[in-house]
Amino acid sequence: MEQKKTDVFRGNYDQRKKAVEELLHLDVNFDILHKELVIGNKRAVLYSIDGFLKSSVIEKMLEFFSSIKAEDVPEKYDDFVRKFAPFADITTIETQKDFVKYVLAGLTCFFIEGYQQVLAFDLREYPGRNVDEPEKDKVLRGSRDGFIEALIPNAGLIRRRIRDTNLIFQMENVGRSSKTDVAVIYMKDRVKPQALQNVIQKIQKINVDSLSMNKESLAEVLFPRSWYNPFPKFKYTERPDATAACLLEGSIVIMVDNSPAAMIIPTSLFSILEDANDYYFPPITGTYLRLTRIITSIVAIYITPLFLLLIEHPEWVPQVFDFILIEDEVNVPPVIQFLILEFAIDGLKMASINTPNMLTTPLSIVAGIVFGDYTVNSGWFNSEIMLYMAFVAVANYTQANMELGYAIKFFRMLCLILTAAFGLGGFIVGSLLIVAALFLNPVLNGRGYLFPLFPFDGQQLLRRFFRVSLPYVEKKTKTGQK
Repeated sequence: MEQKKTDVFRGNYDQRKKAVEELLHLDVNFDILHKELVIGNKRAVLYSIDGFLKSSVIEKMLEFFSSIKAEDVPEKYDDFVRKFAPFADITTIETQKDFVKYVLAGLTCFFIEGYQQVLAFDLREYPGRNVDEPEKDKVLRGSRDGFIEALIPNAGLIRRRIRDTNLIFQMENVGRSSKTDVAVIYMKDRVKPQALQNVIQKIQKINVDSLSMNKESLAEVLFPRSWYNPFPKFKYTERPDATAACLLEGSIVIMVDNSPAAMIIPTSLFSILEDANDYYFPPITGTYLRLTRIITSIVAIYITPLFLLLIEHPEWVPQVFDFILIEDEVNVPPVIQFLILEFAIDGLKMASINTPNMLTTPLSIVAGIVFGDYTVNSGWFNSEIMLYMAFVAVANYTQANMELGYAIKFFRMLCLILTAAFGLGGFIVGSLLIVAALFLNPVLNGRGYLFPLFPFDGQQLLRRFFRVSLPYVEKKTKTGQK
């Protein structure tokens, strides 16, 4: 911010008022409100952002201040606050930097003649939507609320589930221009102090102009040189219940203002594969859902490269499985068919996102016709390839984590291309690249991306595959073993 020649905390009332007008550009900013009033025998002026101000509350406050008599106004600022400050979140501002920070954050600031300090009230009411269930993290059974784009309501959703004095919400600001609020949330008695200190220091050292893309900008700053590995480095969730469960396990949660997703640290591949539905059903059902998700993800990586390898070497296929081979004439090389369909599926996803709701059904019908019998009859695609790509398209939606879904897609395409170019050797190299990417994927804290498989912890690994009963989970959580 450019330093002004005048300071809002120097000079008399008129000089300070003029300095504020220059600092906030009140002559051109239509959304910054300023209103002059008289409190007893003292002149006063308030400043606030129109979009954040709750009109009914400020009207009652102004009515109260206007009713104060001149003989009742004390000479000292502290006496005034103690005697007349209404029931609200009150902040005393004594520097110009803090004044700019608070007024642009939405606080209502009062300059009162004769007092050097500035009195600020937190009367903000951020525009926001209802706490509806997230579209991506839906559950068949369980709570239906979800985070929104404002930190205060999100904090309330977590506090509602964890009524413990050890639950800490630590606020940081990131960005020279945006000054984005970043909340670091943790359980003081369960988090690892070294891991917490590492996270906070990294956030405090961030030197950027703004977090233009919220949590994604923050994630890219925390891992500036790991863009080449598509596997997610954080676990994201928009569910308050999942966030509260991670906090009780000793994890650190980072929330960025204007973003409804919580970033969970540390994380691992197995924790990303978990889903809220695993815990809203009995253990045997939750275990089945978890194993189905894990197996589906593995099959989604290898189904098309393996099919391509087998049709290039039909002698490897047992006689009982001869039906998997392509019997019709192949006009387009299978690898080209697979790649075209990979891009076409993403094209349909983007089209569905940008399509108005009233046209979604017609779009689905057209897509079904185009990618149905017509494409097979035209000779562009074979029915076997369409079948396996249909499985891949459905398998992508078994993952609640979108980043993991696209990581699986990228490595499937890489393995597909290597298999088409080098045969069995390319298939093996592609598999080794997947394993290497998993082992080398960095994590901000924790024992590693593949924990508890590497380093090996048999008990924890068993729990990652098989859902145990809740009393067992609570016992382990209390003893700090999770």
